[in-house]
Amino acid sequence: MTLNILFFSITFKRKQMTVEEFNHQEQIERIREEYRLRSSAQELL
Repeated sequence: MTLNILFFSITFKRKQMTVEEFNHQEQIERIREEYRLRSSAQELL
């Protein structure tokens, strides 16, 4: 993504994730999904 302000260009580059970071993000997403499922199941009761 490039943002042009006056005559300056600022470029943002996404950092490449390591395998450990990727696995950690996947684990967080699984935990969030479990909490969502639990809370929706409790709302039905």
